[in-house]
Amino acid sequence: MDRLTAMQVFVEVAHSGSFSATADKLDMSRAMVTRYVGELEQWLGARLLQRTTRSVTLTDAGENCLRRSQQMLALMDNVEEESSQHDGALRGQLRITCSMSLAYAQMAAAVVDFLKRHPQLKLDLNASEGALNLVEARIDLAIRISAEPDPMLIGRVLAPCTSVLVASPDYLGAQGVPQLPADLAAHRCLSYANFGKSVWKFQRGAERAEVHVGSHFSANEATALLQAALAGGGVALQPTYLANPHLRDGSLQAVLPDWKLPDMAIYALYPSRKHLSPAVRALLDFLVERFAQIPWL
Repeated sequence: MDRLTAMQVFVEVAHSGSFSATADKLDMSRAMVTRYVGELEQWLGARLLQRTTRSVTLTDAGENCLRRSQQMLALMDNVEEESSQHDGALRGQLRITCSMSLAYAQMAAAVVDFLKRHPQLKLDLNASEGALNLVEARIDLAIRISAEPDPMLIGRVLAPCTSVLVASPDYLGAQGVPQLPADLAAHRCLSYANFGKSVWKFQRGAERAEVHVGSHFSANEATALLQAALAGGGVALQPTYLANPHLRDGSLQAVLPDWKLPDMAIYALYPSRKHLSPAVRALLDFLVERFAQIPWL
């Protein structure tokens, strides 16, 4: 069996804690995942994983093997990238992560266009709301929406991220249109479970307002709240990259449009400027160019 593939399988099992999840991600059978891990353990003469019916954890030997496997896989990626420079084609595997809403609204299409320019590349997109450790997860580039990105990472601004309050015409017709931020206290507000759940902040010129919203429905992900707003569930705080198509077609209406919500930015984040591969640099430059025009506006 190919030992590099076995290392890749083992690394994925170590990260996910699941043979089934690894099989799904690598598009192979669970039996083949088990076989690769077993062969790697046989080659090394050590048990790498402790398996129970509920969890998979690393042994001490597994911890050491994980570090070495990550180094070997990174070295292989570098060899592929360096060899690709001789004919000018970019090769290898890129791993990026972003939120589910940004993946849905912008990044999936951006990745397709990028791969059309570089057909020898492979790209894995992790759409997740959780904060990943980029080094441990072997992420080359993280696309994050933040007001203050992690200072331990190198950040490059791709685009501003403005937000808007929205609700469906049916909801506003039945419940009335808020005229001031304070009016939101009497409305059904759809909020985020992981941040800004109870306080929304507004500014209009020199005026500032904070509203403690009484949320009857919260979610940890923007597209779920978008669908709730489209279904007439209430007023939702949405990024314009997600809301603008619905504002244009009239399925949603802006609420309190003359009041400004706090701005954030879309960042491309990576662990270090050192050894930034040609493929990562090409993707970064592509995204800077693509988002410079703010396509959703």
